[in-house]
Amino acid sequence: MSAGTDFIPLHLCVLTVSDTRTEANDSSGDYLAEALRAEGHVLHERAIVRDDKYALRALASRWIADEAVHGILVTGGTGFTGRDSTPEALRPLLDKEMPGFGEMFRVLSFEEIGTSTLQSRAFAGLANATFLFALPGSTSACRTGWEKLIRAQLDARTRPCNLANLRPRLREG
Repeated sequence: MSAGTDFIPLHLCVLTVSDTRTEANDSSGDYLAEALRAEGHVLHERAIVRDDKYALRALASRWIADEAVHGILVTGGTGFTGRDSTPEALRPLLDKEMPGFGEMFRVLSFEEIGTSTLQSRAFAGLANATFLFALPGSTSACRTGWEKLIRAQLDARTRPCNLANLRPRLREG
């Protein structure tokens, strides 16, 4: 498989999982929305949902069912507190997990925050041909995930391969 030479804009959703964030103070969601637009992607939809696994599942399921949505960037709810429920809410929706994403995120995060990265349950996967990336709620964690992992994989020009070029083959039986 070889990477393409043309940029392919993807339609991406940004989901902030928080009991306290609002449109006025959602710096992590702001960062992801601005970063994906700066790369040439389309912000399809953005939402803030409380830490409730059923509310998370409902919205993510709607986006996953929408063929116009190519990916979902989730920020928040990946920690260890009693309210953190993003993995429990969204992992059951995945058709395939991408273990390397969480592993690499924690390696990169270790360089920035040391052993505190053990508390991160960041993960990624594929659901109904829709990419899903779940990051911690801090803006610096979102920056690390976007700049060091996600951005290149959603760019069809990345060599030797990338997720963007896999899109036409994701529904193969």
